[in-house]
Amino acid sequence: MASIYFTEEHELFRQSVRQFIETEVVPRANEWEEKQQIDKAIWKRMGDLGFLGINFPEEYGGTNADFFNTVVLLEETARSTMGGFAAAHGVHQYMATAHLLKAGSAELKKKYLPKAVSGEAWGSLAISEPNAGSDVAAIKTTAVRVGDEYIINGSKTFITNGYYGDFVTLACKTAPEQGMSGISLLMVDQNIPGFKTNKLKKMGWHSSDTAELFFDNVRVPASNLIGEENKGFYYIMESFQLERLVAGIGGVAGAQHCLEITLKYIAEREAFGRPIKKFQVLRHKLVDLATEIEAARQLVYQAAWLFSKGEMAVKECSMIKLLATELGKKVADECLQCFGGYGYMEEYTIARMYRDARVGTIVGGTSEIMKEILAKIVIDDVQYKSAYGNKSQDSRAKIQEQQTTQTTNNSNTLNNSNNSNNNQKSNNMEKASEIIKSLPERFKADKAVGVNTRFHFEIEGETGGHFTAIVVDGVCTVEDGLNGEAKCIVRAKAVDYEDVELGRTNPQMAVMMGKIKISNLGEMMGFVNYFTRLTEK
Repeated sequence: MASIYFTEEHELFRQSVRQFIETEVVPRANEWEEKQQIDKAIWKRMGDLGFLGINFPEEYGGTNADFFNTVVLLEETARSTMGGFAAAHGVHQYMATAHLLKAGSAELKKKYLPKAVSGEAWGSLAISEPNAGSDVAAIKTTAVRVGDEYIINGSKTFITNGYYGDFVTLACKTAPEQGMSGISLLMVDQNIPGFKTNKLKKMGWHSSDTAELFFDNVRVPASNLIGEENKGFYYIMESFQLERLVAGIGGVAGAQHCLEITLKYIAEREAFGRPIKKFQVLRHKLVDLATEIEAARQLVYQAAWLFSKGEMAVKECSMIKLLATELGKKVADECLQCFGGYGYMEEYTIARMYRDARVGTIVGGTSEIMKEILAKIVIDDVQYKSAYGNKSQDSRAKIQEQQTTQTTNNSNTLNNSNNSNNNQKSNNMEKASEIIKSLPERFKADKAVGVNTRFHFEIEGETGGHFTAIVVDGVCTVEDGLNGEAKCIVRAKAVDYEDVELGRTNPQMAVMMGKIKISNLGEMMGFVNYFTRLTEK
């Protein structure tokens, strides 16, 4: 079938991946599900076949293929009939190593990426904690710098590949007092002193391992820091679109395979002397599902195409995460019904696919989170524009940051003034204009040596105004008006800005509702570190 997205080379690649999945993975599915462990040899086999390196540069053993090879790979791994297998692979190749590839030092990349690409070492991404899921800023795990080491304490939970894996890309607080601005990413090898894991039992995804991680004075070299210290939130946010896209691709492909299995079954199963595929009630139900799957697939391909071109496909990636995972759940449920009592038996593949589909609407951002992001775009007319180019792969990483930047990130930007005691503020200091004008008084010159940046504050309302904050070589000034070219623009209504700065409104909620908008998270995360918080003044 002709396609505007896939070439002949893509289809040849699809054939090789499908053959591998059907001959070397599917026959082991029941075994891995029962053992609740995937044979690690299969990862080495995938590495040998080149499947784990398609998005990595050649210097690390990859092929740096175009993004639609990734689409093909994810679609075909979804045919494994094991959501756990697909999840374990997706987390390793597109999450655990993604931050290292984009921001890691040459030394770290050389140490970890070749083994990750070959399948010799398997990785996980550890962000979620018992009391911090979507709220990344609320993580409590700390990493204290002592000489040439970081000492890590805390815990993580719901970590895919966290039990049988070899390394962890860990989100932790290196400056807890700075909120979101104090998060960093570290590479941590498993099986080192003080690092313990506990395997969790799940309703589905039985083949993959999901774990709790515990860190008790775990020491890692300071050189294991990914990118810059305290920029971890920035790196996490910039990866969100890819994660949603990966989930969407797998969700639609899984639904398609579920439908195929069901069509085969209803052609063979008879009732009242004829195949049940002849009964109109089933025929029409499955046609409806096939139509919804095809519509979702085309949206997935459009989002993938935009992503491959470096576009900031915030709306599309959020839509497919929402649509594909909800559809996957619906298709599994409707298809199981076609199997009758047999569908409820563990020996039938449809039972496993039904269990596995359920978690799709939870992992990687719940459906509720996706709806709130989309509501801001569709209803509140929030637009995400990148200050970067949108053609190169590097710009794409920064584009991803921009979108989530203006969702949850913005809470970080204004987090420097939250939890304040309003009763201690003078009337003037409760005005947005005066809060901004107080920046020079709160400036930490020693933290901004050599810094050269310019911010525009566009604050609507009687107590607001337009201001330019300038930091040049250890000096901060604030001017009336929007002067010069800004590296970051902050937009809000005065009442909303004041409420967030003075702690009357949760900053994350203000951002999620589109009340506070910030154009450049990376620049803002550095900027807030140059000032004493309003509450400390």
